[in-house]
Amino acid sequence: MRHSAWLGAVPEAAPGARADAAKLSRRERIERDGGEIEMPPFDDGEYLIGYLYELGPTVAAGMGAGPVTFAEMAAWQAARGFELEPWEARLLRRLSVDYLAESHRATEMNCPPPWGGSVAVRVSHDRAAARALELFLA
Repeated sequence: MRHSAWLGAVPEAAPGARADAAKLSRRERIERDGGEIEMPPFDDGEYLIGYLYELGPTVAAGMGAGPVTFAEMAAWQAARGFELEPWEARLLRRLSVDYLAESHRATEMNCPPPWGGSVAVRVSHDRAAARALELFLA
C-alpha cells in the first residue's frame, strides 16, 4: 500500500520551477516516460488490497484525508452483505493508515520509494534527467 501511495503522490515543485509546470503524480510521470509500473510482490491476501481499494484507501476528514474508520468499514460490509474477520478489519485499517502516511511523506520532491525494486522509477528518473540536460544545453 505504501508503494501505491508513493506512486500516486504529486511531488512538490522544485524551487524555481515554472508556475505552469504540470502537476503529475509519479505514476503519471513513469507512464508518460514509457515505463511500466511495478508493484512489490506478495504471497497471500490480494483480496484484502481489493477490498481496501473498493472501500477507499482514505476518506475525507476535516481539511484533508483520514484513514478508513471501523464505522465506514461496517457500513461498507453491510452494503456488500458480508462480514470481515476481526483481523481483516484491523489489517485494512492499518493499511489505510500506512497509505495515508506515505501519501503525505511522498509529496517531498526527492522522496525515495518505499519499495526499491522498481526499475521503472529509475528509468523515469534517468529520462527526466536527460530531458533537463537537453534543455540546459539547448
